[in-house]
Amino acid sequence: MKIYYYHTRPILPAWEEWKRHRHPGHILYGLTHFRKNGIECVLHPYRYFPSRLRLMFYTLWTVLRCPEPYDVLYGTSYRGLELIIFLRALGIYRKPIAIWHHQAIPCTTNWFKNQISKFFYKGLDCLFFFSQTLIQDSLQAKKFPARNMHLIHWGADLEFYDSLLEQKAGTTAEFISTGKENRDFETLLQAFQGLSAHLDVYSPTANGDAHYENTLHKYQHCENITIHFVDGIIPYELAKKVMEAKIVVIPCLDLSYTVGLTTLVEALALGLPILSTRNPKFEIDIENEGAGLYTEYKDSSSWQKAISYLHENPDIAKQMGKQGRRLAEQTYNLENYTQ
Repeated sequence: MKIYYYHTRPILPAWEEWKRHRHPGHILYGLTHFRKNGIECVLHPYRYFPSRLRLMFYTLWTVLRCPEPYDVLYGTSYRGLELIIFLRALGIYRKPIAIWHHQAIPCTTNWFKNQISKFFYKGLDCLFFFSQTLIQDSLQAKKFPARNMHLIHWGADLEFYDSLLEQKAGTTAEFISTGKENRDFETLLQAFQGLSAHLDVYSPTANGDAHYENTLHKYQHCENITIHFVDGIIPYELAKKVMEAKIVVIPCLDLSYTVGLTTLVEALALGLPILSTRNPKFEIDIENEGAGLYTEYKDSSSWQKAISYLHENPDIAKQMGKQGRRLAEQTYNLENYTQ
């Protein structure tokens, strides 16, 4: 089989870095392991456009002019593929389309929007989801057949993280936060303020519509909170920082998708305990699995209690990390999800 591989990030630089153990393979959604599973790829020539409309027209033009034959269009997201999907729904574009759907299929009470949405999903042949909850929520919309929705246990590139762990010299941080998408820094930093536990935050000044800089600056005076502003796509550099910490924190905002999943699977791979806002869209229940603790949305007292518990019980925290690594080896890893 040959697929047209579409990603919303630069493809070739990341693939080349992965070969040198400088980029986690799971962020490429199977590309690194497709050939060993009998799948060849035509790589989409990535270009960045600040305008989503320009991105859609560029993608449409590029896909339709592709000179190489392929069997399936495979996308890590439908962002940028919208026009191709509508052409598929019209029967003009003939290749099957399989994509990762990061949220549940939306329901709307607006009749016109609902009809457009139903027509859009006619242009998709196969959807991959990160959790069964997202599939169940999607079924409520009644826009896509259940038989073509597939749960994939997304997991980390263990070889990448093992190569990092071989370089580990020691521990330089206690609690660490490196996520940037829809993070609830206000609640997290309120909780750490005045505690003896130390937190390192690695964050951009902004991400999309979220402007973190003002919130983070408010807490820079706290002796136990260190803010590091970072920029760009730097998973290798951030993974090295996480590796040297004791506990990973994931402060999520209340949104209807798996906010924080990339950070979570990285912590599992590195054998680190996890302290996270309880996101019901996660497929993994870290408390039930013994890999970490949950806090509630916007609840700084819940965070303080969990922070203090892990800070005062390092042996229990280490055991949680070991259990998380077992989960990664058994289920949540790149080899399993690519297959």
